[in-house]
Amino acid sequence: MTVLIKQATIVNSSSPFNGLVKDILIENGQIVSIVDNSSSSADQVIESEGLHVSMGWLDSFAHFCDPGYEFRETLETGSRAAAAGGFTDVMLVPNSNPVVHAKTQVEYLKQRSQNLPVNLHVIAAVTRNAEGKELAEMYDMFEAGATAFSDGTNAIQNGGLLLKALQYVKAINGIVIQVPGDKSIGASGLMNEGVISTQLGLPGKPAMAEELMVTRDIELNNYTNSRIHFSSISTAKSLDHIRAAKAGGGQVSCAVTPYHLYFSDEDLQQYDTNLKVDPPVRTPFDRNALKAGLLDGTIDCFATHHIPQNYDAKVCEFEYARDGMIGLESFFGAVWSLFKNDLPLDKLIDLLTVQPRRLFGIAAAEIKEGVQASLTLFDPSATYVFEEKNIQSKSKNSAFTGKTLTGKVIGIVNGNHVHLN
Repeated sequence: MTVLIKQATIVNSSSPFNGLVKDILIENGQIVSIVDNSSSSADQVIESEGLHVSMGWLDSFAHFCDPGYEFRETLETGSRAAAAGGFTDVMLVPNSNPVVHAKTQVEYLKQRSQNLPVNLHVIAAVTRNAEGKELAEMYDMFEAGATAFSDGTNAIQNGGLLLKALQYVKAINGIVIQVPGDKSIGASGLMNEGVISTQLGLPGKPAMAEELMVTRDIELNNYTNSRIHFSSISTAKSLDHIRAAKAGGGQVSCAVTPYHLYFSDEDLQQYDTNLKVDPPVRTPFDRNALKAGLLDGTIDCFATHHIPQNYDAKVCEFEYARDGMIGLESFFGAVWSLFKNDLPLDKLIDLLTVQPRRLFGIAAAEIKEGVQASLTLFDPSATYVFEEKNIQSKSKNSAFTGKTLTGKVIGIVNGNHVHLN
């Protein structure tokens, strides 16, 4: 099959084509020509006003719920959601049933993902059943193809166990991903602890629960001289600790979600269960600090923290609602709406492409002749209302529904797979 992308502005800061308008011809999944105007015929022509193209985007933290929770999401529906959101690559958390804590589960996911439109990268559990009690066979899972190690949505509470894990992954130049949160502090919290939680009469989760774990884990990582990545950082102090650790030479990195950049606890005053997430959205001060951290380079990449929940888990009293929000389809519109006036487009794309691939050791995608196509197509100028019809995920738990966003994904070309919205 041949695909011709017509008159697309290339966005790739390291490419000689950056900022140029080109025609890109793809044959059997491979880029064969990049020219000003192509006269070649093609089975499919992609052409639209405002068309931009970059190397394929990567999401570093998503839950596709398969196996075990297919009523919330499957590999197929999750992949369609990812493609609709512009992602050619997604890193999957291990919190399925069974948990991805052995090489057989890694192999299952690798095998099942071969014919999907996006590339799936397995984050394997650090501990058995992601329970934080004993280490899983991380080397075996690495050999089977695991990209990184994490207990996913379960923060590793035991410092001694995390210490061993950090020592263990050094031998394979691996990385541990942690969503920091001390479960012994504010265990019954439903949202950020502060003025708003008091006004709403809801128990709060103190920022300290996150910040204490960040400082502990940085010290453990410094002790082992290993690598740790914090996903879904939500507070200003957490970011300060990470900034200081980086300045001191520590191998520490972090990611932020679109909803922690977009929302604050003030948006919870209508008890929107779609905004019940973990870590919770924090104060406007924290949100602004995260935005500043993205602009000054402290934040290394994005993570959608795509956590599907079925209808009954969200359409209920706030107290009983499950944590989590989907985030793949709304990602680009939410983030570009916030940063279009402050961050060059190519720098934002670097945060979606170059930096996470480098961080997690995933082969770089390129826009040049002779390589397999891994491309994201988008229009950064398009303004639209994000609606449920835009959601390909099996679950619809998004707080962005009804929001006016700027920046629309047109689709992806990933090898022989073409997905257009």
